[in-house]
Amino acid sequence: MIRKPFRPPTFVRPDVKNSEPPQKKRRISSETSESSREPLVPVENPALPPRDPNERYYTVLWRKYTNKKNKTWDGDGVLSILNGYAVLADTVNGKELGRGPCGRPLLPGSILTVGGKEVEIDSVISKDDYLAGRPLLGMPLQTSLEQPKPLSVQKCLPFQNMPNRTGVSRAGSGPRPTVMPHAARKHFKNPLLSSTIVPKTKSLLPQPRHDPEQPNSLVMKRPTSYPKGKQIVDVVVDPILGRHLRDHQRDGVKFLYECVMGMRCEGEGAIMADEMGLGKTLQTITLLWTLMKQNPIYGSPPVVTKALIVCPAGLVDNWRKEFRKWLGNERIGVYVADAKNKKIANFTMGKAYNIMIIGYEMLRTVQDELKRGSGVDIVIADEGHRLKTANNKAMLAIQSLNTERRIILSGTPLQNDLSEFFTAIDFVNPNLLGKRSAFKREFENPIMRSRQPNASGAELEKGEARWKELVSLTSQFMIRRTAEVLAKYLPPKTEHIVFCKPTVAQAAAYRTILSSPIFTAALGNTDMALQLITVLKKVCNSPSLLKAKDSDDTPSEMLQSLFPLLPPNVLSSHASSAKLRVLDSLLHKIYTTTSEKIVIVSNYTTTLDMIERLLISLSYSFLRLDGSIPSSKRQALVEKFNNNSQKSTFAFLLSAKSGGVGLNLIGASRIVLFDIDWNPATDLQAMARIHRDGQKLPCKIYRFLVKGALDEKIFQRQVMKMGLANAVVDNKASAGSFSKEELRDLFRLDGREGLQTHDLLGCSCEGFGVSEVEEVSTPEVEGVSDEDEEGEAWLGLRKASQIDVEELEKQIEKRKGNGSTGKQPKLRMLMEYRHIDTSLLKEMDEERVEEMTAVVDDDVLVGVLKEPDSRVSFILTKSSS
Repeated sequence: MIRKPFRPPTFVRPDVKNSEPPQKKRRISSETSESSREPLVPVENPALPPRDPNERYYTVLWRKYTNKKNKTWDGDGVLSILNGYAVLADTVNGKELGRGPCGRPLLPGSILTVGGKEVEIDSVISKDDYLAGRPLLGMPLQTSLEQPKPLSVQKCLPFQNMPNRTGVSRAGSGPRPTVMPHAARKHFKNPLLSSTIVPKTKSLLPQPRHDPEQPNSLVMKRPTSYPKGKQIVDVVVDPILGRHLRDHQRDGVKFLYECVMGMRCEGEGAIMADEMGLGKTLQTITLLWTLMKQNPIYGSPPVVTKALIVCPAGLVDNWRKEFRKWLGNERIGVYVADAKNKKIANFTMGKAYNIMIIGYEMLRTVQDELKRGSGVDIVIADEGHRLKTANNKAMLAIQSLNTERRIILSGTPLQNDLSEFFTAIDFVNPNLLGKRSAFKREFENPIMRSRQPNASGAELEKGEARWKELVSLTSQFMIRRTAEVLAKYLPPKTEHIVFCKPTVAQAAAYRTILSSPIFTAALGNTDMALQLITVLKKVCNSPSLLKAKDSDDTPSEMLQSLFPLLPPNVLSSHASSAKLRVLDSLLHKIYTTTSEKIVIVSNYTTTLDMIERLLISLSYSFLRLDGSIPSSKRQALVEKFNNNSQKSTFAFLLSAKSGGVGLNLIGASRIVLFDIDWNPATDLQAMARIHRDGQKLPCKIYRFLVKGALDEKIFQRQVMKMGLANAVVDNKASAGSFSKEELRDLFRLDGREGLQTHDLLGCSCEGFGVSEVEEVSTPEVEGVSDEDEEGEAWLGLRKASQIDVEELEKQIEKRKGNGSTGKQPKLRMLMEYRHIDTSLLKEMDEERVEEMTAVVDDDVLVGVLKEPDSRVSFILTKSSS
C-alpha cells in the first residue's frame, strides 16, 4: 500500500486574497429592539410525587442462584424498595444488579429473589443514610436502626486494601476510600444464647462455661482427684435446659453425671429406673449436652464427643423431636439412622453429628461400622429392659463397641425375675456383682426362698440380709422415682380393677373347653398348655374370637377340634362377651355425661376389630394404631387425637405391643385395658399413656378381668412379680407372693360368689370398701382398744350396733396368729386398694350407697354399677387424690 503524505484537515478555507478568514457578519435587526422585547414567562418546577409509605432500605447479602450444597455469598449490597419494586445495588461499585417486584414486608433474615440473585436481608437502614450514600461508602450508619458500634471498635476498622467477600481488593476501584463491607463489620453471633456464657476475663483462675452463682444454677459434683498440673473447674448445666428441670429431674441429672464420671462406684454405668412420665428423656438430653460441652478438668476437651442412643424403632422419631424441642437444630448435630439414612460414616467419620439415634433391630446390622473412626464415648439404651438375656443380639452389639459409659433407661428394670435384673446390672457395670452363677447362689435363691409363705425363720433372716445387701449395692448406680413425685404437677388419677362376671354362654364355653380331651392332653404337654392359655384368654375377651383370624392364631388342629363342641351362635356373635357389655355401658356413660375421650388397649388385633365394630354400631368416631401403621405415621395419629374434640375423635384403639411405649395420649382422660398380659410392665406402660405432662383432667384407668377365669389368675401372677420388683427396685419391704398351692389350678373356672383374689389376701373388709392399710393403722390391729367405734373399721362400713363383739375378737386373734406364723401374704400393693363387692349395693340403704359412691370416686363407673343388668361383680379401686 502506497502511503500518502499527511495533510492537515482544513475546516475553513482561507481567503484567497489576504489569506485571512472572513469576519462574522453582525446580526442587525431593524424591526425589533431591546426596549420592545417581551419579558420572560416564569415557569414553576413540577411538584414532587407523594412519598411512598412503604419505602424501605436494607443492607443485604447476595449471590447468584446455584444448586450447590454448600452455598457462599458473593458480596454485600443495598436493597431499596419503592412503589412496590426492589432494586439491588452492589456496595463495591454501586452498580445495579437487578430489580423486581416486592410487596411483602421484610425482616432481618428474610430471603427473596431479585433480578435472578438470591438476597438475604441483613439489617434495616434509614432513608437519610441511603440518600447520603453511607452504605455504599462503608461509612458508619449513625442514623440507622442498628446500634452504633463502640468507639474502640470503630477505631480498629481497617480502611485500606480490605478485600470483600469475593476476595477482590478495593484499592483500585476509584478515588472512594476502600472499607470493610457492612455485613462483614457485624459481630459474629454465637449460636448459643450469649447471655448463658460467662464472659472471658484476665483472671488466672479457671472459669466455668456458665455462671454457677446465677439463681437456680445446677452445678455438678467436683471430682476428688485430677491430673498433676491441672485445675478443677465447675461443670454447670446450661441454663437453656436447667430452667426447665423440675426438682426430681435436677437430682436425676446429678446422679447420672456422678455415675458416668465414676464418682459413685467402680464402674461408669447407670440405670435410670424412673416410672413413665417423669422425664427420663429430658434428663438424658441434659446430661449429654453437659458432657459434650464441658469437662471438670480445666483445659481438657469435653468428656463426650460421640453418643449413641439405642431405642425401639417406634421411638426413634420421638427422640429426634425431643432434641429439636430442647436444643434446636443449630446447637447439636443429631443423625437418625433409618431406612433412608444408612451411611453410618456420616456419624463415625464426620464432625457434623455428635449424636446418633438408632433402633435395636438396625443396630445389629451396623455394629461393625460403628467401631470405625474415633468410636462411641457413651451408649444410652432406652427401654433397656429389652436387654433381658446375656446372649441378646442387641446387647452383644453394644458390648462390642467397648464403651465403658452405658446407661439403661427403663421404668421397669425388673420384670420377671432377679436373673434378668442381674443381666441389666452386668451390662452397665460389668463384673460388679461377680459371675451369674455366684449371683444366683448368693442373692437370687435366698431372696426367692424367703418370699415363700412357708419360709422358715432362718430363711427369712438370710433372705432379708441378702435383699438389703443387694439394695445397697444397686443404689450406688440405680435411681428410682415413682409417679408420686408428680403429684404436685399432674392431676389425680384413679385406678379401677374391674372384675366382670362371665355371661352364661361364656362360662359354658369355658367349661366345655376344660372338660374336653384337649385339656387333659395339655396338662402333660408344655406346648399344648401354652396354646390352651391363648385359647382361654380369647374366650375371656369373647368366645367369638376363636373363629377370628389373627397373626398369632393357635394351630388349626386344636381349634377344629373345639368348634364342634361350642354352639354356633356363640362363635358367631360377640353378645356373649361380659367385657364387651361392660365396655358398651361405660362408653355410653362417658359420651353422654362428659366431654372426655377414652383410649382402649388390647394385646390382640382381633379384639380391636371387635371393639371397632362396636364403636361403628354406636356411631362413635375413633382412631386406631396397631402394628399395621408405619412408625412414620403414628405420631400424626397421636397429635390428631390429642388436638381434636370428643365429637371428632371420641376413642383411640391402641395395640399394647406396637404402641404401648413412648406415646403421649393426653387428649384422653380415661383408658381401658381390655385384656391382661403376663408381663406387668406391658400393662403399666399402657396405663401411663394418659397420665403424663400436659394432662389437665383427672385420669380414670379401668382394667377389665373376667372373675374366676384365667384373667384373674394372670393378675395374681402379676401381683407376685410386682411384689418382687417393689422389694428390690423400689426398696420396699413387706412384699410377698402366693404359694404354689394357691395357684396350681390355673385353668379352673371359679364360679362361686365372691372373689378368689380377695379371699387369698385374707382381707377382712368383706367388700365394703375399707382398705387394709386403714385397718392396720387403727389401734384395733394392735389390740389396744376394743370399742365399737374402732371395731367398725374392721367390719367395713357397718353401724356399731351391727357388730358382733365375739366375732370381732375371733378375727383379731386370727390375724395375730397369721401374723406370727407368716402364713398371711403381705401384698402391700393390693392392700392399698379399696375392695368393693358390687352385689352389696343392692342390699344397702341410700346413705350407705352414697358412702360407697364416695369410695369409688367415679360417677361414670357408679352409673354402670347401678344398671340392673350390670356384669361388674367386684372392684379394686385406688385413687392418688
